[in-house]
This record gives sequence, structure tokens and C-alpha cells, in this order.
Amino acid sequence: MGLVIDTSALVALERSGLDWERAVPPELAGEEAVIPAIVYAELLAGARLADTPQRAAARQSMIDALATRVPIVDFGREIAVRWADLFAVLRRHGSTVPANDLAVAATALHLGYGLLAGPGDELHFRRVPGLAVHLLGAAA
Repeated sequence: MGLVIDTSALVALERSGLDWERAVPPELAGEEAVIPAIVYAELLAGARLADTPQRAAARQSMIDALATRVPIVDFGREIAVRWADLFAVLRRHGSTVPANDLAVAATALHLGYGLLAGPGDELHFRRVPGLAVHLLGAAA
């Protein structure tokens, strides 16, 4: 299946101090994982907004390590079309999803992957038709 990783999952990992293997549900541990470009941008913004130089450096180091191990998926034409379709469907049903998270969902659907979110940050993702949402372990 594969997994698209949302920022909420990576933030939960940072806060928990757990490593990937202990936090990802066992049934998903062997899945290929990717990061949408918007998630990469959100992570970079988090490093730049850190409250101390040490935390900024630690976050940047984590981002650099992640980017060497996990492919970053660009928000190209096909994903943009999927985003627009999802936006229209949700809007017609009187529901919305934050634009960045809708880009994450569109990326997952385009690739045929599930989405991995933080342990408490998945409710709006569940509004996206056809999106398989998985949660990072509750310990994270």
C-alpha cells in the first residue's frame, strides 16, 4: 500500500522521543513511506520557528536525515487536479479540510497510499472520501 506521512505524525514522534519502529503500527512498519512537499515545507517552517537555536538545529538535523531516507513527492499537476476535485466534493458537502492537509490527502490518493497522521490529529482527514487514515502509535 505505502504511506504518506503527515506533519502531525512527525511532530508527535519528535515530542515523544520514540523512534519510527516503536511508534508506527506493526502492520504498517514495512510499508514504503513518502513525504509530500508541503509536509517538508511545514517541517522546515517548524525548524525556523523553534524557540532556541539548539531546538532549531535538532529539528533541522531530523529534517535532513529524513529527506535522505524518505522520498519527497512534489505537488505537481496530477496531484493539483486531485486536490481541486477533493476540495469541490468537500465544499459541496459543507465540509472543509485545511488546504495543506488537503494537499497531503490528495498526494496519498494519487499514489494509492494510506495516510499516517499523529495520534490525535486525524478527524478532518477522515472526511476525505476514499482516504485510508492510520494513526501513529498512541504512545507517541
